[in-house]
Amino acid sequence: MFSPRTEFSRNGLCNGVKNKQARPRWRPRGTTVPMAVGSKDDEAQVGVSVGKERLYLGMDFGTSGARFALIDKRGTIHAEGKREYPLFMSQEKVDWARSWKATLFSLLEDVPSHLRELIASISIDGTSATTLIVDSSTGEPLCRPFLYNESCPDALPTVKSIAPLNHTVCSGSSTLCKLVSWWENDISNKKSALLLHQADWLLWLLHGKLGVSDYNNALKVGYDPELESYPPWLLSQPYSQLLPSVRAPGTSVGRLKDDIRSDFGFPNDCVVCTGTTDSIAAFLAARATQPGKAVTSLGSTLAIKLLSTTRIEDARFGVYSHRLDDKWLVGGASNTGGAVLRQIFTDEQLERLSEQINPMETSSLDYYPLQTVGERFPVADPNLAPRLHPRPESEVEFLHGILESIAHIEAKAYSLLKDLGATQVDQVFTAGGGAKNEKWIKIRERVLGLPVSRATQTEAAYGAALLALKGADEK
Repeated sequence: MFSPRTEFSRNGLCNGVKNKQARPRWRPRGTTVPMAVGSKDDEAQVGVSVGKERLYLGMDFGTSGARFALIDKRGTIHAEGKREYPLFMSQEKVDWARSWKATLFSLLEDVPSHLRELIASISIDGTSATTLIVDSSTGEPLCRPFLYNESCPDALPTVKSIAPLNHTVCSGSSTLCKLVSWWENDISNKKSALLLHQADWLLWLLHGKLGVSDYNNALKVGYDPELESYPPWLLSQPYSQLLPSVRAPGTSVGRLKDDIRSDFGFPNDCVVCTGTTDSIAAFLAARATQPGKAVTSLGSTLAIKLLSTTRIEDARFGVYSHRLDDKWLVGGASNTGGAVLRQIFTDEQLERLSEQINPMETSSLDYYPLQTVGERFPVADPNLAPRLHPRPESEVEFLHGILESIAHIEAKAYSLLKDLGATQVDQVFTAGGGAKNEKWIKIRERVLGLPVSRATQTEAAYGAALLALKGADEK
């Protein structure tokens, strides 16, 4: 998969000259000072210790902000930092494209200046299915971006009429539904339009070659990563002219634009590589490199991703596969998770009560913890009601029952993937806020019957840096 050859230790958008003017030294709110190896007093020594060793820059554009990670060939982090998105407004709505662009160049500024000259390559991940329709000559957005969680139900009947049954695009939030909705409702000049994903567009700002994507981002617009092409049923549509060319994630596209290189002090040979989605980048960061290895993300919801030798797709359960070189990353997401816990307990209560749980004891409580009615995976039931009764008098028992019930949902999810034909899971790495709860990890080990451990790295920016390293190695 995306592992380098070296083993690791574990809208106002312009081009050309105008683009240079559009990059003031932004200081939007939410700045986090980048952390270089060593203290501030040791900065000179840091540069000396690194010497001429090349570094690799990854940037993660998430839902509320962006991060960067700068690593060397061994995977050691030399600097990292984060930014919240500045909320530029346009017609009483957030101008997201402008906010992302400002954040991109702010992150480049945040990379310690003495390390920039050592950077060999750059890659970016973005939120899956966040879609921009831009002018194919200028790159300027023709409408506001469609965000990752936006649904276009008006386009769903059209998409279902052309796509195979239960295909990944048969969801109102898919990139293809967003494209079809724009095509059927927007009055822009469609002959000069181009579709890009969030990561594609941000990378274009760096390399200047408009119309390049990767096969992870392009999956939800209908690209077939197994055939390495768009399928005939999609190419026959009038809007197929908007589709970008597709390359493998972590492929060198070209050198960093001259004006950016000179403005920020990057080396002449610094290249920009294709990116991926934020969830794929987070998986890459966890280093689950063999079939049967999986990552469970215990955030607001419960999301699982399993590395498999077999591709499986089933929109009925929200299950789809991303290609990772010659393997497949099979995934699904349940509506259970940390958001339910936070409805009931404070952080202090969760920590205190968890300490009193015996993870080797089986809870007699059988819950299905949900915030609201409806479940996606592993049970596909929009009418499934939350079940958190009976509630015992003991808060420790109540929390134990919830944690163990979520573990049973996780076990059922992995079982479903196996039933659908995926490689059987043999080890689980944990990311997200729930990864900090040691008692929960022990409960899950017992319920899953598998080794469960906290992932050493969980930040998507780290995974994007690994892609940058891959691209530099293969250029």
